[in-house]
Amino acid sequence: MTGKELLKAYPKAAEIVVKYYSEQFIKSIEAGDVSDEIKEYAKGQTIDLEYIATFMDINPRGLFDVFDDNDIYINVTAFLNSLFHYSIVGDIAEVGSTETFNTRLEAEKLAIEQAFEILNNKL
Repeated sequence: MTGKELLKAYPKAAEIVVKYYSEQFIKSIEAGDVSDEIKEYAKGQTIDLEYIATFMDINPRGLFDVFDDNDIYINVTAFLNSLFHYSIVGDIAEVGSTETFNTRLEAEKLAIEQAFEILNNKL
């Protein structure tokens, strides 16, 4: 699934993800060297869902902290033959892929899909 599809399919989890990225945006503005007027203006803005969905597609690993904050821990394991596997540890027993993937990115994307479902069901 794409980031946009995940945000639509799992609305409760999507709310947590959007809140997380909004808070990160505000923290980065507050820490930045910009005027107070710009900081106040930026705080009033919302982060576009398209931006979040695109970011999720490009960098699924960026969501690991969101899931960590919700006690859902994603592990991506590399094997000597350059294949990857993912597992997720959380409130339920560990779940993971039954297959291996050619790239870390591919494993991360599929792990994120599984983690979205777990988080949505948890909420």
